[in-house]
Amino acid sequence: MPMKPLTAARLVCERSGWTITNLKLQKILYLAHMFYTGKHDGQALIDGSFEAWDYGPVSPDVYKAIAHFGRDPIQNVFADHDSVDEYARTYLNLFNDQLMKFSAAELVGITHWKGGAWYKNYTPGEKNVLIPPEDIRTEYEARVAQSKKGKGPSDTPRARLI
Repeated sequence: MPMKPLTAARLVCERSGWTITNLKLQKILYLAHMFYTGKHDGQALIDGSFEAWDYGPVSPDVYKAIAHFGRDPIQNVFADHDSVDEYARTYLNLFNDQLMKFSAAELVGITHWKGGAWYKNYTPGEKNVLIPPEDIRTEYEARVAQSKKGKGPSDTPRARLI
């Protein structure tokens, strides 16, 4: 069963020691969701949608809940602790540990990959453009194919996640 978006966000924030920006949080949630969905035959890690915004894929539920916090601690938003599948929690934690090494700008570069779902669905100046789940799954498959060809999934060598 997929996690609620705010539950996934809470897990990422807890793991980061609550020192994460909304921008970086959004990228980690999207990338973990994209890789999980691709590796698990379309099964979602996070329930809900992602939208193509100016700075990349965004979970609107998470954005609405924490946008006004900026860089301040956001623990109070995540007071409720929903039950989470242990495998999904472990997957998200491991993925989060890998992605926390990247800056927010590097993660934006990864999510803006020309073969990706955000790039396919983004229209400058428009918000709330849904990224279809099939495009997210297709992005995973395209990244795997690029990796097998010896090419990275983005223009920066550090951005190779496969």
